Amino acid sequence: MQVQFCGAAREVTGSAHLITLDDGYTILLDCGLYQGRSKEMKDFNENFTFKPERVDCLILSHAHIDHSGRVPKLVKAGFQGPIYATHATRSLCAILLLDSAFIQEKDAEYYNKKHGKYGKSKKPLYVRADVKPAMERFIGLPYDRWERITDDVELLYRDAGHILGSASITLRIRREDGTTTMLGFTGDIGRPDRPILRDPQPMPPCDYLLCESTYGDREHEQKPNEIEKFLKIVRDTCVENRGKLLIPAFSVGRTQEIVHMLDQLESTGKLPKVKVFVDSPLAVNATTVFGAHPECYDAELQEYMLTDDNPFGFNNLTYITDVRESKALNFLKGPAIIISASGMMNAGRSKHHLRNTMGSPKNTIFIVGYCARQTPGGKLRDGATGLKLYGDYHELKAEVVVMDSFSAHGDRSEMTGFLQNQKESCKEIFLVHGTIERMESFGGALIEDGFKSWKAPKLKEIVEL
Repeated sequence: MQVQFCGAAREVTGSAHLITLDDGYTILLDCGLYQGRSKEMKDFNENFTFKPERVDCLILSHAHIDHSGRVPKLVKAGFQGPIYATHATRSLCAILLLDSAFIQEKDAEYYNKKHGKYGKSKKPLYVRADVKPAMERFIGLPYDRWERITDDVELLYRDAGHILGSASITLRIRREDGTTTMLGFTGDIGRPDRPILRDPQPMPPCDYLLCESTYGDREHEQKPNEIEKFLKIVRDTCVENRGKLLIPAFSVGRTQEIVHMLDQLESTGKLPKVKVFVDSPLAVNATTVFGAHPECYDAELQEYMLTDDNPFGFNNLTYITDVRESKALNFLKGPAIIISASGMMNAGRSKHHLRNTMGSPKNTIFIVGYCARQTPGGKLRDGATGLKLYGDYHELKAEVVVMDSFSAHGDRSEMTGFLQNQKESCKEIFLVHGTIERMESFGGALIEDGFKSWKAPKLKEIVEL
């Protein structure tokens, strides 16, 4: 049996790992889109490191595009097997993949309009019509129940607490020599004691483990100060400066968490009387999906809903889908909070809002999650004093505030805690979904904590198990 690391290998996006069993049966774990502008990864999304038609099944950990975003391309390229996902992941993929296709169509249209006269052209990886055949291959599975996917392989999903429907993957594999190998993939490890979702559930002990390492070199700001710090940013920007607070946020998970936090502040009378806009058609649809999957809620949210049956809605909150209404926000007078996708500000409406807010010292750009280094969000996190957007350079005058406590990824201690029951059984931990610097830091922490061995595989590397 072997594993080939086909994505998110010393990178933070583009998750894909191909398992080939002793009898040749192939299992793909995730099929994500690379998001970023690394020269080395320029052609990653266009080309698979394997033949799609030879993959027997796909197992998704969750619906984020960096884990599911190439699924329509995979099917279009010849994949004909089942796609396993939790029920909530299946629901989210239905809207996320359509949105991804729409963005790619628009990006290609813009590129061809600008460069077509020079003989250059660009095609989207897939279009909206390609999503339906992909969704027809999905099979929804519950948490906490072993499911047989072949005669020799059983699959178990456990709640990873990262986003709605996210899961760790454990495969119980019967080998040709009669032995059993437990192979695990953490997916993205969530955080305990976060609002809305249940805490991450430990995986069964595994022989080999593929583990994310996104924040393996740091500790997040802890929750007790989070809501007060958030409230202070709102007051400083919208009350004291009379400016706009731009919160670029992923449409799934982060947006709902921020909206719920504002809902709590409004319910307790602490939220200033300021207009709040969620400007993202995808976020609107995703919030509807959240309402349809209460099986993923934690006990705290279920109790909150006894007194507030809509944890994602309050006075002064407006959800925007129409393009004209979105553009009208550029001319809005007075203070406002604008929550908009994408979270890295490299596409979507948040990129337009960034251009229109970054030039005023009254405004604040509030970054609440990971941003790849080459994206506008990543550059602002690294201290950029200006950005080139839509062909023009824009000087940064707005304040930039970063708060990683909102991250849906566990930090070093939280990930190490999640892995505690793996110390005795796990022969090797393969770190994925992180930069090499963070992998090295996290790997060292694992060894200090008593784990046997870790590796940071390179892209396309094959490991025999």
